[in-house]
Amino acid sequence: MGLYRDRLFPRIMNVVMNTKEVRAIRARVCADLSGEVVEIGFGTGHNLPYLPANVTRLRVVEPSGLGVQLAQARIAAATFPVEVAGLDGQDLPFEDGSADHVLCTWSLCTIPDAVRAVREARRVLRPGGTFHFVEHGRAPDAAVRRWQDRLNPVQQRLACGCHLNRDIPAILEAGGLRIERMDRYYGKGEPKAFGSLFEGVATAG
Repeated sequence: MGLYRDRLFPRIMNVVMNTKEVRAIRARVCADLSGEVVEIGFGTGHNLPYLPANVTRLRVVEPSGLGVQLAQARIAAATFPVEVAGLDGQDLPFEDGSADHVLCTWSLCTIPDAVRAVREARRVLRPGGTFHFVEHGRAPDAAVRRWQDRLNPVQQRLACGCHLNRDIPAILEAGGLRIERMDRYYGKGEPKAFGSLFEGVATAG
């Protein structure tokens, strides 16, 4: 699993997470960001092209070294400094109240202690700062949820710890955030068990 996790899986995700629909979602989630931004789960830098010009700095955490390597061209094209500052969203290496916004896209599904990661995001947010997110998780329909529960053990192995059935709103609230706006929908062109999405903005509760 080490070779698959470290050398192959980041390359797969670099392709899979760059579809037309995913790019449109990224553009929406990033549209209102500005100033100092922290990103949890940088991946291969697919959000970079959608960060507005008034972002002044992006500080990121990303556990995959290969993911950061694959992001180098996107980092070089950014109009603001990009600092790869850590590996673990559960322990952000940033001071309290040092970020205007936190960005998290398709990451809470994989972080072992997602509530802890949200608490860390809340800690680094300045007063009035916002948490911008899109995540996949527990579906609104009972039949889909049953499939998610059945498939979750296999998903965790094939997708390096990714959970299909996490309750994203509950995680955000347990981490001390208040959801200001959230859209729930199924992504296009994929099975519902894998494409139950949560997209929105939260603030410190």
